[in-house]
Amino acid sequence: MSNKTLRDLRQPSTTGGGKPPKIEFPCDYPVKVVGDAAEDFTAMVCQVVTRHDPGFDAEAIQVVPSRNGRFVSVRLTLRATGEAQLQALFAELKASGRVHMVV
Repeated sequence: MSNKTLRDLRQPSTTGGGKPPKIEFPCDYPVKVVGDAAEDFTAMVCQVVTRHDPGFDAEAIQVVPSRNGRFVSVRLTLRATGEAQLQALFAELKASGRVHMVV
């Protein structure tokens, strides 16, 4: 086993000048939204995402239930135009009270 110290993966890499990589906008941005399994959860997520990306293609989403069926994750890709758009989207999803996590 090597005697090297472990790097904390939560911290930005120090290679490349020590700065975390920047996202170049506009870009396709993958998002995963996790919430309680409910009949209308996916539709609610799509409505919120469409408000922030009018060109969003709801047909391309993936809905994955948890092993026991209590939760569901909605995986989608939207066209991100800037950091403010993403922050507003994440805030609205979390403010719904139905979303547990946005990744």
